[in-house]
Amino acid sequence: MPPARARQPRHQPVQVAGSTVPPGRRQLVEVPVARLPTATSLNLPILVLNGLRPGPKVWLSAVVHGDELNGLEIIRRVVEATRPRRLAGTLLAVPIVNVFGMLTETRYLPDRRDLNRSFPGNPNGSLASRLAHLFMTNVVAACDMGIDLHTGSDHRFNMPQIRGDLEDPATRAMAEAFAAPVSIHSPLRDGSLREACRRRGIPIVVYEGGEAHRFNETAITAGVDGVLRVLDDLGMRTGDVPPADRDTVIVRHTQWVRARRTGILRTTVRAGQLVVRGEALGIIADAIGESRATMKAPFEGVVIGHTRHPLVNRGDALWHLADLDPAATGTAARPPRSRS
Repeated sequence: MPPARARQPRHQPVQVAGSTVPPGRRQLVEVPVARLPTATSLNLPILVLNGLRPGPKVWLSAVVHGDELNGLEIIRRVVEATRPRRLAGTLLAVPIVNVFGMLTETRYLPDRRDLNRSFPGNPNGSLASRLAHLFMTNVVAACDMGIDLHTGSDHRFNMPQIRGDLEDPATRAMAEAFAAPVSIHSPLRDGSLREACRRRGIPIVVYEGGEAHRFNETAITAGVDGVLRVLDDLGMRTGDVPPADRDTVIVRHTQWVRARRTGILRTTVRAGQLVVRGEALGIIADAIGESRATMKAPFEGVVIGHTRHPLVNRGDALWHLADLDPAATGTAARPPRSRS
């Protein structure tokens, strides 16, 4: 007789926000958030994909800022490419966290608070604090790690990049698997989702790419491929995603170049472009091109973000540069260029 085939361990049902999702199933769970003045109920949509085999529990979140839409499309494509019956572990997809801001096309909530400065929240606090607590309780608490998807804000475009605590081994492993052109070791901000997760010992990376209010295909494609590479690296799925062109470049120092004067900006560089110290980044002048001030790069680096707004005031952030000094990055590698 042939030897008996080893039985594969079977995954268990998962509980999310009071709903039970069996193994191998996909289910939409809607968590009540608030009732609008129109008496309409507002819900937080959580799409649960529970695999047939045991594995990590990972969440994907987007639209924490209501006008940052690329993550919404990234999650849609990731979910479309993921079959629960072929999945190991559980994937929680939350395409719209700030449901209030999404409806009004604004970064903030109706109480004018930034949701990403309101974590971990309070069930008896402000509207933003209540929503933050709801997300932490129903999503973060159910998972082992997460990926939060963002774009640039306030007329800014961001080159695809990962931000996180890269001194944490699990977080760094996620960043390296994602393989964005650059991964930035960035400090925690009070009230951010990253800080709240750090306090709970839950690894999280933040993906930034594109700009608010619109889809950017380059940033979306990079985000989809990166998320799928992380899921592959965790053993949750087996990959049909192309490998990254090269390893991510670890960055430990970035700096915004700010306007020296008020005027009209004519930029000469784009996201992903390498610049050397003293290279012209753009010119600020008056409406007819006089009273010119040339803005220059303070060090060798790559442009990882920039304003798209031509009208600038003195002190405005114009170009975000990542320092490529090997002493700062720990590597002499150069990131691939990325078109804006």
